[in-house]
Amino acid sequence: MVMSEFSGIPDEPGIYGLPLSGTWVNTPRIFPDDRGTFLEWFRADAVAEKLGYPLDLPQANLSTSVEGVVRGIHYADVPPGQAKYVTCVAGRILDVIVDLRRGSTTFGRHIVVELSAENRRGLYLPVGMGHGFVVPEGSGPATVCYLVSESYNPDAEHGVNPLDPKLGIDWSVAGLADSDLVLSDKDRDAPGYREVEACLPSYSECRGWEQELRHDWEAATAEAEGWEGE
Repeated sequence: MVMSEFSGIPDEPGIYGLPLSGTWVNTPRIFPDDRGTFLEWFRADAVAEKLGYPLDLPQANLSTSVEGVVRGIHYADVPPGQAKYVTCVAGRILDVIVDLRRGSTTFGRHIVVELSAENRRGLYLPVGMGHGFVVPEGSGPATVCYLVSESYNPDAEHGVNPLDPKLGIDWSVAGLADSDLVLSDKDRDAPGYREVEACLPSYSECRGWEQELRHDWEAATAEAEGWEGE
């Protein structure tokens, strides 16, 4: 099922849920002055409050991509999966999130969210989501930063062909024909959605892993409070 670019994100600062459960976007408060601008693009305490546990982020990635580049669709085995917090620090991208969690009510659906150096949004993807993006026509090169909850593990990370018709992603929203899209050989040769469907993470596995992290944090917090009372 196809879902086009999600336009329901308010311009006002805040954290807003997206139509795929567990995904949300942070619209930061930007402080401009004669020197330029300042903003907080990530706050660990705000994320922990949203998730119910602190998000361990052992690795930060940065990619630069020229106009027409498509990266993705990438996902990781669960557990532990790989949650992501993504922002675009230069240029503009159309970020694509695909729900690859078997058993989810939105399984197979996707949304498209614009991230740019202008809106400074931060996008959170829970474990089990497929992720990719395209640099639209006329937007120039884009630089994207990703904070991830697990370090790179090639044995646990996989891809789905972004051009697979079964995914239903309309890359023409970027103003480019499929023949003009620039993909790595790895992404272009990735298997189709139906080929990997049986191996995709289940919704129950993803939610179970998140619940385990939440339970562990609550237990650790309770233990620490016990020490303080001694």
